Amino acid sequence: MLECIIAGIGGFIGSVCRYLIGLIPVSEKCVFPVKTFAINVAGSFLIGLIAALAAKEWAGSPRLILFLKVGICGGFTTFSSFALETGDLIRQGNAGMAVLYAALSAAAGTAAVFAGGLAAR
Repeated sequence: MLECIIAGIGGFIGSVCRYLIGLIPVSEKCVFPVKTFAINVAGSFLIGLIAALAAKEWAGSPRLILFLKVGICGGFTTFSSFALETGDLIRQGNAGMAVLYAALSAAAGTAAVFAGGLAAR
């Protein structure tokens, strides 16, 4: 039960951070979902960093790892928003932008996970 509370507190923190970033004004002319893209890449970097640090330094603290990875990163990253925005782009007739957004998100997110791991070394 304590693990659920730990993950929930981390999720609260991650969700609030995600919400606050969503309040940052972006030009109305910008079709590309910049904020969700940036959140997903930053979250990917962070989870890569945490995983790498956990493997070498925090191995004795599974609750801290749970708090950071499942809680904060899980609450912060926004795959459901990503999927919704990709669908919205397609429905609005911006299929090319939707493909670009999806491809960049997957590539940048994966690269950020590796960058986070490298930063931990």
